[in-house]
Amino acid sequence: MTTPQTRILIVEDDPVAADALAAAVRDLDCDPVVMRSYEDGLKAAGLAEFRVIVFDRMLPGGDGIDAIAKIRAAGSSALVLVVSALGRASNKIEGLEKGADDYLAKPFDAEELRARLRALLRRHDMAVLDNDLITFGPLQIRTKARTVHVRNQHIPVSPKEFELITYFARNAGETVTRMQLLENVWNLHFDPQTNVVDVHVGRLRRKLEQAAGHPVIHTDRGVGYVFDPQKDHAE
Repeated sequence: MTTPQTRILIVEDDPVAADALAAAVRDLDCDPVVMRSYEDGLKAAGLAEFRVIVFDRMLPGGDGIDAIAKIRAAGSSALVLVVSALGRASNKIEGLEKGADDYLAKPFDAEELRARLRALLRRHDMAVLDNDLITFGPLQIRTKARTVHVRNQHIPVSPKEFELITYFARNAGETVTRMQLLENVWNLHFDPQTNVVDVHVGRLRRKLEQAAGHPVIHTDRGVGYVFDPQKDHAE
């Protein structure tokens, strides 16, 4: 849930795009803070607490995706949405692999922008209790028992599927690439040129959708997957 005190930093030099981004933030009952350059954006990110930071790429003074590592190193817990005219799949993958939590190409649809921002804000609202229970509405993941339940119904998952859903849950609302899954779930730092990721994601997706009654894992075509159990019920 958002409040008027929820601040979102926007780093965008184009005044038209900045106004559109700020309007979307206000539509979500959040407070936009707008900066116009790479350096000003970095300074603002370090001076105040933000739930989400929206960074353009082609900024005066630098590329927005290069700011992500600096923001993280400074201790910010904000999630980062990159918004850029560089909208090819390769550009999105580059942004995600450099630490962006989501990537939206320009020109963007206002409704899609709001949906992306809502997903990032919901990720902050994910309940984690005693470092054990992760919940998304009726979906429960118990990290110690390594079990998954939907509305108290046990969902049988293999050890690898449990690792997969745990990684998805900790990155809920953002696009996760196949390479990220290979590195973080399979501990492979190269692409083995197999469909091992797609097979496991497909099995997990079917189990969760059957139990929940709606899609839980969504496809970001050409880029990766998005774990968002509450997407269909957020509006």
